[in-house]
Amino acid sequence: MDGLLAIAYLSTLVTILGVIGWLIAQQVLKNRNMEAVITELQPKLQKEKGEPSEHYELGSVFLRKKLYVKAIAEFQKAIKAGGENMAEVYNAIGFAYFAQQQYDLAIKNYKEAYELQPNYVFALNNLGHAYEKKKLIPQAIDAYTKVLEIAPDNETAKRRAASLGKRVTAAT
Repeated sequence: MDGLLAIAYLSTLVTILGVIGWLIAQQVLKNRNMEAVITELQPKLQKEKGEPSEHYELGSVFLRKKLYVKAIAEFQKAIKAGGENMAEVYNAIGFAYFAQQQYDLAIKNYKEAYELQPNYVFALNNLGHAYEKKKLIPQAIDAYTKVLEIAPDNETAKRRAASLGKRVTAAT
């Protein structure tokens, strides 16, 4: 009986260590991929004019690494270079400002993304969240309502609009 219990504990321990090892390996591969993008694009973009998509890709990697100032600089270069999908670039800039708690700048960029692409649900949800952080509840509710007009099944907008609606009702 003691031998079976020891085998069970050992099996459980090996399983847990295997899962942890797998998770660590995944994280290492993810970091290596991001570093490879930085290693490839950063020197190239310092030497020559790059494509907007290259600046966006590099900015996105900086954003995932929480290097917000560098990310914003790359996104602004993408905007300056022009191209397609500028709404995504403005949304990403807004996200970088939001992460730094610069909510006014985040709102400005989320609005720009929305103006460029009026059915851009991510930008509208982000705009609503930024308004919430600024305690601008009516504007946040309006942003979430616009999301639900575009995507009625959007769970984030449903949940946040309902929560804010309850707050407004309770306050009156």
